[in-house]
Amino acid sequence: MKASIAIQVLPQVDSEDELIRIVDEVIAYIKSTGLNCYVGPFETTVEGESYDELMEIAANCQKVAIKAGCESVSSYIKVVYCPEGEVLTIDKKVTKHHQ
Repeated sequence: MKASIAIQVLPQVDSEDELIRIVDEVIAYIKSTGLNCYVGPFETTVEGESYDELMEIAANCQKVAIKAGCESVSSYIKVVYCPEGEVLTIDKKVTKHHQ
């Protein structure tokens, strides 16, 4: 893997149920990309070979949330990028903690 992102999407909505519905739509979009991802309680991590593809996914998450019905969305994004090497994979980071 050349890059990974962790994205937390925070739709501005009036109810917890609506927040969960919209975040679920964003997660469904991320999963639809076919890239390896890991859904955690605060953020979803996505890994891939292309920095540009991951940045496009991050941008599209905002659009998916708006299309799903919120008027405003905030996001926190972490990026790890190593164009000449490899980044640590999701599996290397967390598998040992889930056995």
